[in-house]
Amino acid sequence: MSTTAVLHSEWIKIKSVRASLGSLIAVFVATVAITVLAFAAVGTAEADNADYEPLFGAFYALNFGQIAAISFGTTAMSSEYLNGALRISLSAVPRRGLFYGAKAAVVGALALGVGLLTSFAGFLTGQAFLGEYAIGLGHDGALRACVGGGIYLALMALLAAGLTMLLRSGVAVLSILIPFTLIVSFVIGDMASGVAEFLPDQAGQQVLHENPAGTLGPWAGLAVTAAWAAAALLAGWWAVRRRDA
Repeated sequence: MSTTAVLHSEWIKIKSVRASLGSLIAVFVATVAITVLAFAAVGTAEADNADYEPLFGAFYALNFGQIAAISFGTTAMSSEYLNGALRISLSAVPRRGLFYGAKAAVVGALALGVGLLTSFAGFLTGQAFLGEYAIGLGHDGALRACVGGGIYLALMALLAAGLTMLLRSGVAVLSILIPFTLIVSFVIGDMASGVAEFLPDQAGQQVLHENPAGTLGPWAGLAVTAAWAAAALLAGWWAVRRRDA
């Protein structure tokens, strides 16, 4: 089977699984909806605070969008472990490297496309409620943050995808990553800020700051997140290659 055919088949799988397609759509819907609710309610009040960081604050809702991105990466892979689907997939595509690479590529491409759309839409939507406090894409670091935000969402989806293939359980991955990004990462940050900088979510979100603090710059932070995602994908590839379907 050709690479193009395998890529197409993986796209068909993703759009056919409600949980995967729903999670992908939720990346955009959740981010924009929460942006509207938050900025319409307290946007100008927050912007008037002396310690408010307008650029990073513009991406507040991305914290919720990343949960949907993690869910997308997880469900796109975990569907292979339902009702013996992986055996069928490997019967159709015996070359495990091609199968796994195509699946990861489709997940990454879809997450990146939706992530970029979400990042730009969330930023511009929020600014519409800020009046005199609004900033535009010409603001220092804004364009970089919008592009970086989309890349960050894609990397979190790939991190989840790799871990799912390693652990063979979507529930396990969601039970690890969602509490980690929402709670554990911030607790570690309070206890050991130097270590927290290199966690996947904390490092990747440096790109959203106008003037990132700490040792990592915006693109270096994304590179750290990319390294986490790459390690997870490699571990997932090892599992697919070595374990029985």
